[in-house]
Amino acid sequence: MSNLKNSIKEILTMSDQVNYSGASDSIKKNIYFRGPNVYILACAIIIASIGLNVNSIPVIIGAMLISPVMGPILGFGFGLGIRDSRLVKDSLKNFAVMVSISIVASTLYFILSPLNLEKPTELLARTNPTIYDVLIALFGGFAGIFEISRKERGTVLSGVAIATALMPPLCTVGYGLSVMNWQYILGAMYLFVINSIFIALATYATVKYLQYPVVESVTDRRTQMTRTTASIVLILIIVPSVISAINIIRESNFRIHAHNIVEENRSIGQGFIYDYKIDNGVKPPVIELYMAGQRLDLKNKEKIYTSAERFGIGRSQIRFHEDAARQHDVLSESQIVKGIYEHTDMQLQALNDTIASLKGRLYGYESKILPAEEIFRELQVQYPSIVALSLTRGSKVSKDNSSEEDCIAAMIDSATSLDEETVGRIRSWLSVRLNSDPVVVVVSVVKHN
Repeated sequence: MSNLKNSIKEILTMSDQVNYSGASDSIKKNIYFRGPNVYILACAIIIASIGLNVNSIPVIIGAMLISPVMGPILGFGFGLGIRDSRLVKDSLKNFAVMVSISIVASTLYFILSPLNLEKPTELLARTNPTIYDVLIALFGGFAGIFEISRKERGTVLSGVAIATALMPPLCTVGYGLSVMNWQYILGAMYLFVINSIFIALATYATVKYLQYPVVESVTDRRTQMTRTTASIVLILIIVPSVISAINIIRESNFRIHAHNIVEENRSIGQGFIYDYKIDNGVKPPVIELYMAGQRLDLKNKEKIYTSAERFGIGRSQIRFHEDAARQHDVLSESQIVKGIYEHTDMQLQALNDTIASLKGRLYGYESKILPAEEIFRELQVQYPSIVALSLTRGSKVSKDNSSEEDCIAAMIDSATSLDEETVGRIRSWLSVRLNSDPVVVVVSVVKHN
């Protein structure tokens, strides 16, 4: 156990791989927004805004790689960790400058841009943060400060810049201001605040873990007040994101259940479901089923209700639109035609499955037919006295009724009596010829004119 403990300690230790002075100098240099940094930030913001405007993920990623927005955030967390009040103040000032430049640049772009998207999905993605964004920012912050602290630096900071996505929320705030949409403004700013706070928190915790030299000493009372304030702020930030994550998970599960219900009952009775929609604007959410064909009777509706209840969805959450095919404002003509084609394909598939099943049953039935006429001719060549033959499938029961087995019964009419030896040879021959064991042979002597 001692060796194992030493091995783990050796793997996890960073004392000989941390460049304390180099990391401190690097962070302090990158917090300021003056000269080139201001122009670089403005260019990066415009690029990110264009990427969001045209829903281009590669352009957004490129802008995040260019942007120097993480400098003040890392400086703030680092200053708190080493108790450098001047660094903390400078970081906050430059953080405010960075946010102002970003919002002004993005707002001006979206005001001047002639392009308006019907569904700006990349913009919408930055308006509903969850607890997962908290985790991304936290672990991104850990990775970032570890990268800055080590002697041999790599490309980790580029990945952190992409993962934590500080710029797109600021661009989305600018878009919200350009159209005066508070959902965009507040949602995106909340996401940016989450990312900033938890990157700074991760930086602070890592600085304490790596035991960076402290600049100033503070009283225990001041330390306790700082911790209390930080805890309150973190709780206020985390709780809404947790609630948002829970709602997203519920909506996702509801969509999956709705899809399963529709697929189970796509073709039902003399009608079919050619489309469905989910209404999350009411509580509880509702599935709207658009039907075509004959109206569903109570039995078929009950079938759908039962299917929904298996997924935890109540009867009141199912709405039927049985005249939807005539409501052009609900669905387009192409959607209706698509639904009809899908229904036809399902009917053809069901018909093909039925034909295949019937063919299989017919083959099995044909394979069970005994070739009595052929067997009779073959037996008559060997035994001319045989005048008739009947073959049937049956069951053979033991004397004590303890067991039962399938067998073939051969009823033979003969003009003359056949001895037991001849009957035995016939039984053996029939067993081989019919590939069946046992075979029961019954011989009757008949008068033949």
